[in-house]
Amino acid sequence: MMKVLLTGGAGYIGSVLTGRLLARGMDVAVVDKLIYRQTSLLQYFDNPRFSFVNGDVRDERLMRDLVRDRDVILPLAAIVGAPACARDPESSTSINLHAVAMLAKISSAGQAVIYPTTNSGYGTTSGEEFCTEETPLAPISLYGRDKVEAERILLERGNAVTLRFATVFGVSPRMRLDLLVNDFTFRAVRDRFLVIFEKQFKRNFLHVLDAADCFVFCIEQFAQMKGEPYNVGLNEANISKEELALAIKRRVPELYIHFAEVGSDPDKRNYVVSNDKINRKGFVASHGLDEGIRQLIRAYAMIGKSEMYNC
Repeated sequence: MMKVLLTGGAGYIGSVLTGRLLARGMDVAVVDKLIYRQTSLLQYFDNPRFSFVNGDVRDERLMRDLVRDRDVILPLAAIVGAPACARDPESSTSINLHAVAMLAKISSAGQAVIYPTTNSGYGTTSGEEFCTEETPLAPISLYGRDKVEAERILLERGNAVTLRFATVFGVSPRMRLDLLVNDFTFRAVRDRFLVIFEKQFKRNFLHVLDAADCFVFCIEQFAQMKGEPYNVGLNEANISKEELALAIKRRVPELYIHFAEVGSDPDKRNYVVSNDKINRKGFVASHGLDEGIRQLIRAYAMIGKSEMYNC
């Protein structure tokens, strides 16, 4: 039985991924500090192959004990996104970089590591030429810089795969509003209007179900993938903020969109991404943007902003 250690497993992706791993017959140990008091893993406690530790991934003694008998380590624990990291840069770097470096040190050479980084490491480009895994990384935020450095450490360690995820969207037991598709759709449902700066800025997107399934794919295909980074996104979702807003408007026809000509967005990321490398390995994201928007609209009819977690 494959034994997996999943840090941050009660988070947005982790709470979906846990179920995917258990469904594949794996033994899953999750460590999460539950700083948002989320209960997103309750459905798994009746499974004898699931275990949970409420703990801090920066605690080396704890992590040594948890790592010891695991075949695969999935370090998802993170302070996610530029705004959240800017609010507490010291904690962000200690979790997003130092804790990952510690895992690289205390794990054995035979233990596989699959690490989710971010394609925001490509920073600000023209938005016209596709970024590949060979494109120079130029992160423009603390979050991006720490994730890029953590990726470097793991790839130098060896026996690791890193996944440069596109901006994730969709419904999860632990919802987030600080993701672009989720945020735009929520505002469309609640406010019926959007004000968008720099509408031409582009981004790639990825459904949370595909993000979770990509981890499973990498575990099962690890031998042929190890030692390299991979962009992971939805091929048809290399789109601008304008195109995203219009896609949401097709589902919320009464939505009013104002494309502001004066002012700027503090998020200057602008890039399109090629996912050809991981597609050639056999993984292709299959959950579409419109599918995710429809799911979000239905979910927002059930949950309010007070029940959302932003990080």
